[in-house]
Amino acid sequence: MRRPLLFATAMWAGWVQADPIGYVKNVGGEALVVTAGQAQKAEVGSPVHVGSLLKTGPQSSLGVTFKDETVMSFGPNTELTVDEYLYEPNRGKLRMNSRLAKGSLNYVSGVIARLQPEAVTVKTPSGLIGVRGTQFLLKVEE
Repeated sequence: MRRPLLFATAMWAGWVQADPIGYVKNVGGEALVVTAGQAQKAEVGSPVHVGSLLKTGPQSSLGVTFKDETVMSFGPNTELTVDEYLYEPNRGKLRMNSRLAKGSLNYVSGVIARLQPEAVTVKTPSGLIGVRGTQFLLKVEE
């Protein structure tokens, strides 16, 4: 029984070290990137991975650009988790799913949404947004 658990742990460690899916492009105030339970102060150039939680504090903002040129900008008191990201356009493998727990999001579509709009979703506590356009604003109140 321990052997599969150790194997799963090794896979998890490899996942954390995988190539980033995006990078922080700007920060105003205090913001964090939390990956695999490790919180780091968001700074320009901070990597974002699948599973990362992006958090902004009061009177803060954060901008992230993903590998497919998707841009997400966050307002104060925002929490968004990148649940799934797959960007292999040459193989037709495209997917981006995230979850906005609270706060505000300005989303500008990148290549994934342009090539396969149904592959992009943003979950909220009260619903699911399927991206069919190039830009939208979203606010989730506590």
